[in-house]
Parts: sequence; structure tokens; C-alpha cells
Amino acid sequence: MAHQASAPHREPPPSRSLPDDTGAHPRVFEPVLLVILVVLAAVGAVIGIDLVSKLGISANTSVVGALVAMLIGRIPLGFLRRMRSVHRQNLAQSAISAATFASANALLTSVAIPYVFGRQDLVWPMLAGSFIGLLVDAWVLYRAFGSRLLPADAAWPPGTAAAETIKAGDRGGRRALILAGGTAVGLAGTLLSLPLSAAGVAFLGNVWALMMFGIGLMLRQYSPDLFDTDLGAGFIPHGVMVGAGVVALGQAVHMLVGRRARKKQRAERRAAEEPASTLAVADPTVEYTVDERALRLALVRGYALFTAGAVVLAVLGGLIGDMSPLGIIGWVLFAAFAALVHELIVGLAAMQSGWFPSFAVTLIFLILGLAMGIPSVPLALLIGYVSATGPAFADMGYDLKAGWLLRRDHRPWDPYEREGRRQQFLAALIGFAVALAVVAVAWRSYFGQGLIPPVAKVYADTIKSGLSDPDAVRTMLLWAVPGAAIQLIGGTRRQMGVMLATGLLILTPQACWLVLGALAVRVVYRRLRGPAADEELNLIGAGVIAGSSLGDSAQILKT
Repeated sequence: MAHQASAPHREPPPSRSLPDDTGAHPRVFEPVLLVILVVLAAVGAVIGIDLVSKLGISANTSVVGALVAMLIGRIPLGFLRRMRSVHRQNLAQSAISAATFASANALLTSVAIPYVFGRQDLVWPMLAGSFIGLLVDAWVLYRAFGSRLLPADAAWPPGTAAAETIKAGDRGGRRALILAGGTAVGLAGTLLSLPLSAAGVAFLGNVWALMMFGIGLMLRQYSPDLFDTDLGAGFIPHGVMVGAGVVALGQAVHMLVGRRARKKQRAERRAAEEPASTLAVADPTVEYTVDERALRLALVRGYALFTAGAVVLAVLGGLIGDMSPLGIIGWVLFAAFAALVHELIVGLAAMQSGWFPSFAVTLIFLILGLAMGIPSVPLALLIGYVSATGPAFADMGYDLKAGWLLRRDHRPWDPYEREGRRQQFLAALIGFAVALAVVAVAWRSYFGQGLIPPVAKVYADTIKSGLSDPDAVRTMLLWAVPGAAIQLIGGTRRQMGVMLATGLLILTPQACWLVLGALAVRVVYRRLRGPAADEELNLIGAGVIAGSSLGDSAQILKT
């Protein structure tokens, strides 16, 4: 993916370039900013639980938060003028999006599983366990972002959309007009029930990954007509995801312990020995800020923290008295493993495409749990714990990508970037805390009205019915072979197997044509215009995603 963020600003209005944008990075505990973050997080949390319980969808509200922060900065009051800082707007969008995904995908969905299962007494233990999983989930991404596994210069399409929205609002001019046009198109598509965000993603993400995603979408939509069978049924896409996920995990492990780290170290030593005059001037922002050792440490500590969270959930959920000591140990270790693998697979898919198959990957572990003979109540808690990870992992990747793009022009870059990431993590923690409070207060009211997230019903019903189809595991293992082969061919950067499986798991009519058509336009337009086309395509794609996000958030008015 080509980056244009380092290009010189063409329209830098003096009133929009604040002194503190070139000094120390803004901090979330500035009194005015903190109040704004808490209010925005509360709005995002309410939007999240309302949409996921009534419509079964979750909206990326980061663009909404950025726009609100821009408007606040234009209010003619001295103490609000500081909100014109693009970095404060980035903190605002980080807080509201974190609260939205935390409340909807991590907390409410998790606690709904034991509720639907008929164990209301386990709602509060599940809320505590899922919140721990949420915190660990975000921490692992924070520590791993900028590594070879999760590089900052990867696609992360919604993050690019948020950054382009903020930059266009700050600079105005032609960029703002292009972005506004794309936003109008995306909003109109949402109102017409067209998934135009898929086309927006195709302008921003990895071409190979999105091509496989589009093929998966096409096979899912047209397989009944083409092959007289539904490739979305019978656990076929789940099998593809299992195979691709296993290979993706192996690729990550190989990356961490293989030869690449040693080769990179040797190359760095050779570069250090070269005369300074012979070295090409490189862009420091595309260098990895997290080396392989730090990445390994983050993942190992993440597993340890997930294990500790599973222990807390086992104790609070009363599993100590219901399972043998050996069974408890196995349950805890499997829960931590599933949580870590779930977040990595979801994060890799989100990094390349902006879509994260959290439901599908969680369902895979549910089926594996049934095949392993885990009792129903422990399995319900395990699935609630696993489902709390992944969405926040992907969302924080989007937010840190937006911050990375906004901070690229700052010099010295590295200390400013690291401090910016830390402040974004703190903003996300504020969003998580607000989301926890909102869900704790609201879950009884929503569940009492029968407003249950649909995916929670699927999890609970699957646990109750068990493996009614004895061929389910066999089917998954069979289709894991092509999934693994495609993932192996595509390599770590392309994630082709994971993206094919993601497309197979999603039934969104006409989305395949939007993805593949936008990819064709992108390739042809870039050949005609050259590298200059990248900035325009990025703005158009960002605008379409922003408009779709606004449209999704506005659906709360319908409900």
C-alpha cells in the first residue's frame, strides 16, 4: 500500500495548525479533553448495544467521534479551540470507537450467552471475565502494533478512513471535496441497503487479500446456482478458516522464531558499518517499531494474562466445584489458547480487509469444544470469554493506524509516535470503562425486552443442541486442506486463505461485485495515472467507508 501522508501540506490554514501539534503529544487527562472523551464514549457505548441487540450489527463510530471533535473545535470558545488539534481528534475517535466495539461485540454479546443459556446467575461472572479478556485483547495489540506481524504500514482500511477524514477536515481544499463526495456515496449506499463499504475497502486494502475475499463472497452468493450446493452451509467455510488459521498461526510462529530476525539483525549490522554517505535516506515511519523479541514477549505475556483471566472466570463461574482439577487446568489452558488465536486471526483479517470474522472463528472453537466433550456450562463461559477478544483487537489496530498516519510528518518521529500510541491506549481504556458501566446498567433492561444479540442466540443454541451432525468435524477437517494450501501460497502479508474463508462466511448480496469491481477500477486507474492515483483512491475509499459508518450509526434513530 502506497502512503501519501508524508507529502507536503498544500493548504495549511494558520488557524488550523496549532502550536501544540508540533510539541508534546496531547494527553487524555487534560480536563476538557477528558470530559469530551467520557461523553463520546458513553454515546458510542449506547449506539453499540442498541444496534447489536436490535439489528445485529455494529457500527464503526470512529469517524463520528472525529467529526464531533472537529465541530467542538470550531465552537468560538477559547478553551475548546484546542480540539482543533488533529491529535486530540484522534484521541476522541479512539475513545468512542473503543467504547462502541467493547459494549456491543465484547461485553453485551458475551453476557448474553449464559443469559440465553438459562443461567442468569452467570451474567455477572461472565461480565467480569469478558472485561478482563477485553483489556488483555487491547493490550496485546498495543504492544504488537508496528511489528512484522502487525505492521503499521499494512492496510487497516477503517483506520485510513478515519485519518483521511481528520486530515481533510483540518486542511480543507480539494482533499476535503473528494472525501466529502465519497462520504455522500457511502451514506447513500447505506440508505439504499447497498454494502458500499466493501467497495471502499477495496480501494485501500491489499489487492491479493481482497481478491480472495471477493471470490469468497461470490462463491457464497452463487454456489447454490453454480454447484447445486451452498458453500456457506455444512461447516465448509469454517473448515477453510480452520486450515487457513492453523497455517496463519504457524506462519506467525515461524516469523517469530525463524531466520528472519537473524537476517534482519545481520543486515542492520552491515548497514551500520557502511559510510553514512552511502546510505539512502529512508522513511523512518515505515520501519518496525516492535522487534521480534518484543513481539514474542507481548504474545507470551498475552497468553499468560489470558490464562489468568480464565482462572478468574472459572472461580467466579463456579467451575471449581463442577469440574475435576485436571479438567479445570485443561479448560483454563484451552480458553487462553482460543482467546489468543481468535484475536490473531481476527486481527490479521481486519488488517488486510477491514472485516473481522469474529463470529465464525468463535463458532469454530465452540465446535472444537463440543468435539472435545467440554460440558455445556463451562463451554458457554469459554465461548463468552473467547468472543470478548478479537473485535477490540481489530478496532485498536484501526485507531493506531489512524494515529500513525496523522503523526507521520512529526519530527522527531519515533518518540512522538510512541507517546501518541500510549495516549491512544489510555483513551481506549477510558472507552472500555465507560462501556462496562453502560452494559452493567443496561443489560437487564435490554434482555428483559427480549433484545438479545443474534450471535449470542446462535452460540447458546449450538451448545444446547451439541453436535447433532456427526459429520461436522469431518467436513471441517476435509475443507481445512484447501484453506491451508491457499494460506500457505499467499504468505503472511497477503492472508489469502483467511480472506477466502472470511468471504465464504459472509452472505451479503452483491458485495462480491462491489469488491471485485472496485479492485478492477483501482488497478486500471493506477496504470493510467501512476502513483499519483493512490492518494485519490485512498480519499475516495476513506470517504465511502466514512459514509457507510455514518449510515450504520444513524440506524439507531430507526430503532
